[in-house]
Amino acid sequence: MKFAILASMLSAAAAFAPASQGAGKASVALNAEKSPAMPFLPYPENLKGYIGDDIGFDPLGFSDYFPMDYLRESEIKHGRICMLAVVGYIATDLGIIVHPYGSGLTSATAHDALLEKGVMGNALIWIGALEMVSYIATAEMLQGSGREPGYFGFGTKYLDGKSAEQIKKIKYQEIMNGRLAMLAFGGMVTQSVLYDKGFPYF
Repeated sequence: MKFAILASMLSAAAAFAPASQGAGKASVALNAEKSPAMPFLPYPENLKGYIGDDIGFDPLGFSDYFPMDYLRESEIKHGRICMLAVVGYIATDLGIIVHPYGSGLTSATAHDALLEKGVMGNALIWIGALEMVSYIATAEMLQGSGREPGYFGFGTKYLDGKSAEQIKKIKYQEIMNGRLAMLAFGGMVTQSVLYDKGFPYF
């Protein structure tokens, strides 16, 4: 009897609940802006205002969990490193050696050989020093210094006299070329190790 009374009270209360609320939410979800890169996913809102936001590529949702300035800083840094690494990797395998320790080595064999000679320790020290500078600059940026991700004061004269649209295009090209270099470097290392061949690694 008590159960029947409770059920009747709940049904009566449900009659006064706004029935369109759920439908409204579903409608908003269906009409939400989609990512141009992956149309089956919602557009990552935190990308707006950053170069490349027209693509809207963030399938894992990193921009929902980490500050965009930090993500962009990391992307630009690793892109620049890989653009240099691609050139250095190919140059070494073409016989361009800048240090006697590299004589007779390929890019694929250099790491282990130089590690045995103790040369990699020097590289670690220099990398650590550069990382400290990068860490300080990034920390200040995240605290609101106004610094733009990837900015270290280099190459600013190249941008002098260029319009805002031209500067945006140049920055966009750097990001896209950096992304390509990150993929390319991984592929080059894999190819050179698997096939034990120099450039073009097949």
